[in-house]
Order: sequence, then structure tokens, then C-alpha cells
Amino acid sequence: MVVGDFPVEVDTLVVGAGPGGYVAAIRAAQMGQKVTIADKGDLGGVCLNVGCIPSKALISASHRYENANHSDDMGITAENVSVDFSQVQKWKSGVVNKLTTGVEGLLKANKVDIVKGEVYFVDGNTAKIMDEKNSQTYKFNNCIIATGSRPIELKPFPYSDRVLDSTGALNLSEIPEKLVVIGGGYIGSELGTAYANFGTEVTVLEGTDDILGGFDKSMTSIVKRRLKKKGVNVITNAMAQGVEEKKDGVTVKYEVDGKEETVDADYVLVTVGRRPNTDELGLEQAGIELTDKGLIKIDKQCRTNVSNIYAIGDIVEGPPLAHKASYEGKIAAEAISGESSEIDYLGIPAVAFTDPELASVGYTEDAAKEDGYDVKVAKFPYAANGRALSLNDTDGFVQLVTRKDDGLVIGAQVAGANASDVIAELGLAIEAGMTAEDISLTIHAHPTLGEMTMESAEVALGMPVHVPK
Repeated sequence: MVVGDFPVEVDTLVVGAGPGGYVAAIRAAQMGQKVTIADKGDLGGVCLNVGCIPSKALISASHRYENANHSDDMGITAENVSVDFSQVQKWKSGVVNKLTTGVEGLLKANKVDIVKGEVYFVDGNTAKIMDEKNSQTYKFNNCIIATGSRPIELKPFPYSDRVLDSTGALNLSEIPEKLVVIGGGYIGSELGTAYANFGTEVTVLEGTDDILGGFDKSMTSIVKRRLKKKGVNVITNAMAQGVEEKKDGVTVKYEVDGKEETVDADYVLVTVGRRPNTDELGLEQAGIELTDKGLIKIDKQCRTNVSNIYAIGDIVEGPPLAHKASYEGKIAAEAISGESSEIDYLGIPAVAFTDPELASVGYTEDAAKEDGYDVKVAKFPYAANGRALSLNDTDGFVQLVTRKDDGLVIGAQVAGANASDVIAELGLAIEAGMTAEDISLTIHAHPTLGEMTMESAEVALGMPVHVPK
């Protein structure tokens, strides 16, 4: 860090180098701004270092192990399949390192100045960036805040060597024999599935009546069926009460139907949500307004009540998703440059990398009806798709939600293999204002999972070819 008696002056200061911040910094630099990006952690933020990327790497490795052990029906058998978990972790870290190194290269290529340290606002045009030894004042014309979020810690479950947040679960040095997961959202379900694939006995404690809230029950039912097959015990309407830590494990107390129960495990993973990182930035010094949830209030250009300060990602309203943060980062950078860019999306894809994968964009059937739309739901099963059959992975479906009067696609859901990829076309269809007829007239390559998008559109039109009308 450069230290001097005089402030460093920049056009735009970006606070936070996650998928929102680094994208904002690059776009701002591309538009001619002199940009400094600051973060007390590693480039790439939670997503690249301890979230999206390492979790998907771990999930991918677990599927390889599971497939090696369970491909008998395809005529493939393997004996004495083993896991060197230290090598798995080493490989996972290599994936992360490639991406974070890539981010650094992209920032430097765009002449973005990278500073490591904590940021604290002095006023609406000034901030101090501090590391363990030094402090430097920065004067900025504009600022984009992208500090992300952190796991919520439950008072009865303080984090320790045996009580883990998602970061701790991703960095275990061993495959647990038994694992308790508190919270059946997408993080808990993904990591619980990964360790179950490796052979861990997993118990999921979910406080509501179903896991993976936000997804249709027709989708979550497929995941629950797969979890049961893996030996995962999902307990819903279960309220975690506390934990007793031992030298070699934990005993978790929970209540269900008014009765107290316990379960023993090597570790307990707590995944009950995240809270915005807005509490240690000195935002009050800059006069920035927050909601009662600690989120920063913004307008359609991601501008806060302080006209030269913008906020994006997990610290503003909306789902805490990396791709939403990146989208908003571009909007903020362009707005600073005088462009008319503003938040204008019709749907943000949501994906759970469970088994099978779940993905949704735009309206669900229930949400559409609640908003007064008269809709038609068209569903095409994976079991009728040639590519899914050849993958030996036929659980699931592609579903379109269309307006009855004109066939406009306003929502879509995918449950099944590679749902995270299949959903992209459906998101584009919604953003482009396409109808079911538009999709059905688009020639799709065969044999692919993507064909099911066309097939579901034909179901919506009442003229399906590969399923009974």
C-alpha cells in the first residue's frame, strides 16, 4: 500500500473485489475512469475463494466418486475405488487459484489499481484504506460498494473446529463419517449432497416444511428422493436447539413436533442464511441510508441516497447471487460514466447444484397467479429425451410458464441433469420477450438436453411430438 501525507485521488473507488466489485472495476476502467479496487480479502471474494467455485469443484469430485461406484447398470464396475481427500482439496484449490489469478490479470490489463486493506468512509468523497501496518486516505469522485455478505452465526452454535460455516465445510481435511447440516437451503443441500456422495452419513435439519425454499415442490421432491437413496436423513420442521462439543465430535439437540431429539456427528454445518457486510464500513460517516435489514437503499442505477456512491450485490435488495452482483456492477459503472443504464431484468436465474440440479428463472406458476396472470404450464420430462437416456440420468423435467392469451414465456423451471446450463436459453427467451411459438420454431441440435426447451414449447402449443398430447 502506498502511504503518504496527501490523499490519493481517483475517479472511482470500488470497495470489494468479488464478482460484483471486480466486474464493476473492469467496466469502469473500460469506460475511461481511473479506478482503484480495494478488498481486505483475496481477489474474487467469497464466490471464487470460499463459495461458488470451490463448492462446485467439490461437488464435481463427489459425482466422479459416486459414478465410479454406481454404474453397474451400464455394465461398468470398479473395485476398491478410494478417495485421497487431500488430493481432492489440492485440486479444488488449484481451480480457485487459476480463477483468482485470472481476475488479477484482468484487473491489471485494464489498468485498475489493486489495494489490499479494510475500507472505512470518512465522508461522501473520502475513505481510508488500512492494513495491519499502514493507512492511506483516498479521495474519490465516485464509489461503488460491493462488500458482499457473510454466513449468519447462530448463538447456540458458535463457530469452532467442529461447528462449521460453509467455508469450514469446504476446507475439511477429512471426509466425515457423520455430518449434521442445519438449514436445507441451497448451500446446505449442495454440500450435504457432496459429502453424501463421498459416503458420509448426512442428517439435514430444516426449520420449515420443505428443503430448498423458493423452488417448486415438484422440483424439490426429486431432490429429496435422490437424497433418500443416498442415505441422507432429511428432517423438516426441526428447530436446532444447541450443540455439545466433544474432542472427536458433536451432539446436536433439536426439537420436532414438540419433542427434543439428539443426533451425533463428527461435525455440524450451519447454513441458515447470510447477512450483508455493511456494519464496519463507516457508512454513517458518508450519510448512506440502510434498510432495517442492514441493506443499502439504491435506485435503478444502483445509486445510493448519496449521489456519487453506488452499491451492488448482496448488500442491496434482491437474491444474494454472484451473477446479479456482476450485472449490477456493470450498471453502476456505466451510470457513473453518464450512460442511461439501469436495472431492467425480467428474471434472475436461480440454480441449486443438488442432485439433480434445479434451476428457475422468471415466474413460477404460483407466483404468476398471485400477480394476476392467467397462465398455462407446459412440462416435458427428461425421461422422453434421448440425450438424458444416453446419460442414464432421466429424473426431472423442463417446464414453461406462459400467458394463456398470447403464449409469452414469463417463467421457466428445470429439474434434472445440467439444469444450470439448460436454464440459460430460457432466461434469454424471457428477456427477449419470446413466445412458446418462437421457441418451437427454433431448430435445436439433436441429441441434446436443450431440445427439451423446444419440446416443452410444443407442449405449451398443444402439439407435442415426443410425449402424448
